[in-house]
Amino acid sequence: MPLLSVEHVTRRFGGVVAVDGVSLAVEGGQIAGLIGPNGAGKTTLFNLIPRLDRPDSGEIAFDGQSLLKTRPHRVVTRGIARTFQNVELFGTMTVLENVLVGGHARRGERDAREILDELELAGVAHRRVDGLPFGTLKRVELARALASGPRLLLLDEPAGGLSHEEVDELGALIRRIRSSFELSVMLVEHHMNLVMGTADRVHVLDFGRKIAEGAPAEVRQNPAVIEAYLGSEQPHHAPA
Repeated sequence: MPLLSVEHVTRRFGGVVAVDGVSLAVEGGQIAGLIGPNGAGKTTLFNLIPRLDRPDSGEIAFDGQSLLKTRPHRVVTRGIARTFQNVELFGTMTVLENVLVGGHARRGERDAREILDELELAGVAHRRVDGLPFGTLKRVELARALASGPRLLLLDEPAGGLSHEEVDELGALIRRIRSSFELSVMLVEHHMNLVMGTADRVHVLDFGRKIAEGAPAEVRQNPAVIEAYLGSEQPHHAPA
């Protein structure tokens, strides 16, 4: 049984079908990438998993039990944590205090200081978040998500705003976190090299539908994927 199962999920906004009958699965211990051109429906689908939105039809299950029956604020206690495209931290609080906030629904055994050590943030633990470099803020948000002891970590464009060097470091960090914290990871990302170099399996959306799935090397050579990114001249109408 997969850890996360998305089955025939559809989400409409008025007359626009943003997610159209999508099915995918994330296995335990797997790093899964979700990619697609702008307007493909990635963010819409991603928001459905932690119950920030609700599908019009279909099922989303975690560890064999429906997530659609779980209230949004209880999803973290089921073992799912996420980061956001825009860093959302408490600027007047220290790095350590921000991470401690993430531990309010702790499921795991690791304390905040151990997580800070793992993410090489111990040196700024008592610094206020305001004024820290953007790459550091990204890691603080990641540390806060890990503080809840998740089994599934959802990363929403974690490479956004990072330098090439930081993106390379991020890929290694994601793989290290997967092993060290014994969790699964699902990431939505525009940075193709990060996804292809990090994910075990990649799912591709276009116009709200899944058009491909497989190992990174397989997906990279898929004609439908190449056309979606390079050859389609049609405008995308669905929300991202």
